Amino acid sequence: MKFGLFVAPFHKMGENPTLCYERDLETVQWAERLGFDEAFIGEHHSAGWEIIPSPEVFIAHAAALTKRIRLGTGVVSVPYHHPLNVAARIAFLDHLTRGRLIFGVGPGLLPGDAYMRGIEPKDQRPRMIEGVNAIIRLFTEDKVTLDGSWFKLVHAHLQVKPFQKPYPPLVTASTFTPSGFIAAGQLGAGVMTFFTGAFTDLNARWKLAEEVAASHGRIMNRADWRIVLPIHLAQSRQEAIRQIYDWGNQYIREYAIATTGLAQKDRPDQPLSEVTIDRMIDAGAMIIGTPDDAISQIRTMHQAAGGIGGVLNMVMDWGTREQQMRSHELMARYVMPVFQGSADSIVSSNQWTRERRDMLTEKAAAGVAAAFANAGQAVGNGEPIATHPASAGASKPAK
Repeated sequence: MKFGLFVAPFHKMGENPTLCYERDLETVQWAERLGFDEAFIGEHHSAGWEIIPSPEVFIAHAAALTKRIRLGTGVVSVPYHHPLNVAARIAFLDHLTRGRLIFGVGPGLLPGDAYMRGIEPKDQRPRMIEGVNAIIRLFTEDKVTLDGSWFKLVHAHLQVKPFQKPYPPLVTASTFTPSGFIAAGQLGAGVMTFFTGAFTDLNARWKLAEEVAASHGRIMNRADWRIVLPIHLAQSRQEAIRQIYDWGNQYIREYAIATTGLAQKDRPDQPLSEVTIDRMIDAGAMIIGTPDDAISQIRTMHQAAGGIGGVLNMVMDWGTREQQMRSHELMARYVMPVFQGSADSIVSSNQWTRERRDMLTEKAAAGVAAAFANAGQAVGNGEPIATHPASAGASKPAK
């Protein structure tokens, strides 16, 4: 199972944005040091909390600061850009990262981003499918002429094709509706599912993607399915909740409700003062607790989904910088090995030794006894010997 970060990012308004960007870069570097597999970077243009407007620019800088971790657009909001521009930037970035790029695409989530461009929300998903299909053609064909519903291509081509062949891995985003899975099936792409705590829907939505893919002559691969949700770990569940509580309440009240309204659809009349982060924790929409809590919930998601390929921690700016870094470290040290098998042989070796402890101890004791017996025999031969058991096998001094 792959593990990574989803850096939207979420930063409380009022902070110095330059320092926020520096902290985001530092987080990606720390993730690489800890052995995380990948990091996805978001694109947003309004609402004040998610302040990276170009994942490609961020990735280009992050690639120069890292060597191994894969970097993904999370996502390029395709309806906001001409397909030729997107294709050219992604192919170029694929070379700059030496093939570490993952191409995440979506229709765009924040209504304000579409509104500023005069795009109706009902048009965003069809435009994304049309745009991505054109981008794939530009990746794989020499000349593309296309009179689309919202763009045109005339003998269009890329001077430089992508580094990865035929193009970087393609991933679609799925949030509240099944449309992301339908798009994945149409495009033959992986999926990033933003988990809301609804375990029962997971496998059904994947099966929908498989059906759509089959109708388009494509095959879905569960290894390319990632679940995205906030994760914060500490030594105890109480401590983890304490660390995130104030910022979490501010996030859900000021951003998810007062700014976007996304978190109050089911109870629109509930006073903001009564809305707390507890509801999301209890619903399983985030993992707040110990490494054991994380292991348990990831196993539950994995089983409910019928198998997933990865987990992405949606990075929140809660707790102190040190608490955030410690949370990522706990994830890498204790959670990831359970699902990646990196510690299996160590556990197996320990178990092998424990099962043979008495026999091995007996043999060791017999070896010590034999050493003393040999020492006694050496005394009878007049040879100088060491008297301490630890040096019973030492070489004789040179004559």
